Amino acid sequence: MTYRRKILGLIGGAAVAALATGFSAGTALAQEVTLKLHQFLPAQANVPKLVLDVWADNVEKDSGGRIKVERYPSMQLGGKPPELMDQAIDGVADVVWTVVGYTPGRFPSTEVFELPFMMTNARAVSHAYWEMFEKHMKDDEFKDVHILGTWVHGPGMIHTADPVETPADLQGMKIRGGSRSVNSLLTKLGATPVGMPVPAVPEGLSKGVIDGTTIPWEVTTALKVPELVENHTEFEGRALYTLTFVLAMNKAKYDSLPDDLKAAVDKNSGLEFSVFAGGTQADSDGPARQVAEDLGNNIITIDAAGVEEWRALAQPIYDEWLADMDSKGKDGKALLEEAQMLIEEYTPQYSN
Repeated sequence: MTYRRKILGLIGGAAVAALATGFSAGTALAQEVTLKLHQFLPAQANVPKLVLDVWADNVEKDSGGRIKVERYPSMQLGGKPPELMDQAIDGVADVVWTVVGYTPGRFPSTEVFELPFMMTNARAVSHAYWEMFEKHMKDDEFKDVHILGTWVHGPGMIHTADPVETPADLQGMKIRGGSRSVNSLLTKLGATPVGMPVPAVPEGLSKGVIDGTTIPWEVTTALKVPELVENHTEFEGRALYTLTFVLAMNKAKYDSLPDDLKAAVDKNSGLEFSVFAGGTQADSDGPARQVAEDLGNNIITIDAAGVEEWRALAQPIYDEWLADMDSKGKDGKALLEEAQMLIEEYTPQYSN
């Protein structure tokens, strides 16, 4: 081999090495990220299918495929539903969807939306919730996580083995309650509240551990509630209750993302996503209600006059919540008035 050919060979080898190094560096610069999304419902339930999968798919698309969202339904990463928020804080999961009320009293400001008969429209209340989260909760109660969305479900109601037409009908019943406020109301109405995560409801009903449950229509199909009880009590106008949710991300994971990947997450987070999530859950109420109708179940609607009787009995829940907020150094009265004002403002906007 001539000297010239040796030199060209060395140059060629160096060029290949440089290209390889450059490709490796370029790959590192085009960082790829996997996010583990953990939640408590089966994958086929409405929220995972219609909200969480949409969020995950959009983040993947807007990141140019550089973010991959692995979805873990039904607590597949371990633990119990009340532990989800700590899993997000500790990094067991990168993103979690959870019911805020699974840890009663830990995020007390959110409970303003869970008070009895506050809820008018899921989109309106989710809008108000996001605004108040940004103003009052982001840097306080939720400072340890990066919140991606805040929303509520559609009208909360009662599903029971025996019919419930008046507050007195709840006397002696064991009812699964979804939040601290709901449990307090059930107690005042003479029922025995039973705390259990949503996935445990079917077994609780089938084994007689509970006589009924408080959930919105939309989740009843996944839990087969209309096949386990025959009576459903809904309320005209303002709902008996609603629950608050968050989609929360590990703060360090979010902070570690390069700016363009943060932008992909941000684009799919915030007010617009929160209203979409709450509205999507509420839109699933109708088809689920139809399932109960088709089974011939007894659907009881409490009219406006009847609702007033329930509302009067619920007033002590407000007084107790205000006192609890005061004991935590928070201005409960101001939070309540602000929430009521925002809900009144946004309800016409989202009613059609």
